[in-house]
Amino acid sequence: MANLTQLRELERLDGFLLVDKPAGIAFSSVLKAVKRKFNLVKVGHGGSLDAMASGLMVVLVGDANKFTERVMGEDRTYEGRLRLGLKTNTGDIYGQEVPGAVPASEFHPDLKEFKGDIFQCEPRFCSVRREGSAGYEVADTGEHEQFMAHVYRLEMEGVAFRIKCTAKTIVRAIADEMGAALESLRRTEIGKFKVEDAIPFSRLLELELKDFPSWVMPLKVALR
Repeated sequence: MANLTQLRELERLDGFLLVDKPAGIAFSSVLKAVKRKFNLVKVGHGGSLDAMASGLMVVLVGDANKFTERVMGEDRTYEGRLRLGLKTNTGDIYGQEVPGAVPASEFHPDLKEFKGDIFQCEPRFCSVRREGSAGYEVADTGEHEQFMAHVYRLEMEGVAFRIKCTAKTIVRAIADEMGAALESLRRTEIGKFKVEDAIPFSRLLELELKDFPSWVMPLKVALR
């Protein structure tokens, strides 16, 4: 049971909370859990993360929400794996299979085509996992406009890859263009923030209220 002093400290809390989200839950569920468990009034984020993906989320607490656009604009680094011989309407393994997959024996993508400035369009369909749902659903998000992204680095070893890119780059769209499906994805960096400095979501849920502030990075530290 929280005491009055702890609750007042939480009310005054401002900063950046780095969370390591597990695959299989929506990023919105992480935000709701943080807000509810620690009695926070204002909680935001520095960039969404697909339910099928794991890794770094920057949760903004209190006045840190004033810097949402700054964090959302930071470059990202991901690592993941492809499923060869499969192409879906969502670009990942949880969508509905469609024609056009490149057979595994013929999969030799020219990585130069996916580096530098690239034009992308978010797939119309995406895999979602509703809160309390047992599995993934395919959601129709409508038509999207094309935009330009930038890939600084793309390395592949077999079906494993690592990519550093600008914010909003759609990795599953790159997998789809290669003729494969995204099997797993993990975000490891957002700007200077790294997933190894984040608290695993399961551990976060076990924290006592008195220990929570120590995980929230003060604004003067996060923004320097």
